[in-house]
Amino acid sequence: MPTDNRDTYPAVMVVVPTHDRPELLRETIASIIEQDYPGDVEIVVVFDRSTPDLSLERRTETRAVRVVENTRSAGLPGARNTGIALCGAAEFVAFCDDDDIWLPGKLVAQVRHLQDHPYVVLCTTGIVIDYDGILSNRPSPSDELTALSLVHNRTTEAHPSTFVFRQAALALVGDVDEKIPGGYSEDYDLLLRTAAQGKIACLVQPLARVRWGRTSYFANRWRMIVDAQRYLIGKHPAFTQHPRAEARLRGQIAFALAALGDREGALREAWRVVKLFPFERRWPVAILVALRFVSAQRALELAHRTGRGI
Repeated sequence: MPTDNRDTYPAVMVVVPTHDRPELLRETIASIIEQDYPGDVEIVVVFDRSTPDLSLERRTETRAVRVVENTRSAGLPGARNTGIALCGAAEFVAFCDDDDIWLPGKLVAQVRHLQDHPYVVLCTTGIVIDYDGILSNRPSPSDELTALSLVHNRTTEAHPSTFVFRQAALALVGDVDEKIPGGYSEDYDLLLRTAAQGKIACLVQPLARVRWGRTSYFANRWRMIVDAQRYLIGKHPAFTQHPRAEARLRGQIAFALAALGDREGALREAWRVVKLFPFERRWPVAILVALRFVSAQRALELAHRTGRGI
């Protein structure tokens, strides 16, 4: 622990939704508890559609782990909202997924930044992508995210496992959207709404290790991805106001339709992308998958091995 006065570091509540990943969850909890943060840190582990493991609960002078059951709608958004509702008087609220790891120094760096910049409502960091043991450093490409920049680029580095909010700002942003199909891109929707409330700061250094690949609940759930991306386009008018931004989401839809084996739908969506923004990189990949020149899984593997996604 640093020698800094504990009183200068406000309490932080960390919301960790989980579903049937006990070993990974314990690694996640350990990485949070071991943060060199002098202030109080309470972890709320929200069990979604699974039996809470009360053996995880613990309490020391500055650390606590509380275990609860999801009381909202089943799925990731409801689990996050269940945890957020229990944050009490904590000044800051952080997220971490149950298969990710906080790297040393993460929490201190983010809280200090929030304290030094009172107009910042959310602080993120860069990430290390772990694709089945292959590590790729992804520093934040920018020190700030705006509503306009987020419409044009989801910014993968701004992963929910890096989020540290001011609780007062999060209350203004509102709940995580539980209507998004399958909860897919709920974090992106939250970023877009947060950017409308205030400044989002990004620390360049990768301070969280994010697992991609087989541990992801969203891997290969193509129909859900199609429905969720269409939901986002309908919810946020900014996408249809910026053809390049809409083309990016529709390129993802085209790929997901191709992966589903919906050749006609994929080709139709790819053509919409071409008309919106022909330089969007996803439509050629979607066509190759739709025409069975390459499998969707192979295309994803090639992208993920370089730390990129479709």
